Amino acid sequence: MIEYPLPKDKVKSNTGKKLDDINMNNVLNGTITPEDIKISKETLKLQGEIAKQAGKKQLQQNFDRASELINVEDDLILEIYDKLRPNRATKDELLQYVNVLETKYKANKCADFLRDAIEVYERRGILIK
Repeated sequence: MIEYPLPKDKVKSNTGKKLDDINMNNVLNGTITPEDIKISKETLKLQGEIAKQAGKKQLQQNFDRASELINVEDDLILEIYDKLRPNRATKDELLQYVNVLETKYKANKCADFLRDAIEVYERRGILIK
């Protein structure tokens, strides 16, 4: 059983830095970079397990999808987010993002989530024709 909050030794950044390594002194002396403060896939998965144990399945699914996005460029995430606003994209444009998420990033849960959004957008008529 995983308990909340996670023990410090279980929390690591995406570059492998430990939580104790991330402090103001290390930031000021340059040993911590912006990449060092991004959460790791493993930490997100652990948080998802905590959510699951607490009976919060949707929260677990959110953590699982977030863990898939760790290596996706921020610009691409923001681009997809913008295209998911009503009447901002065609079905084909969104399907291209599905393909990129699946093939380049192996973000299958995110791709499935996007497919579900496309179906809802079609029903509601909020895709560009």
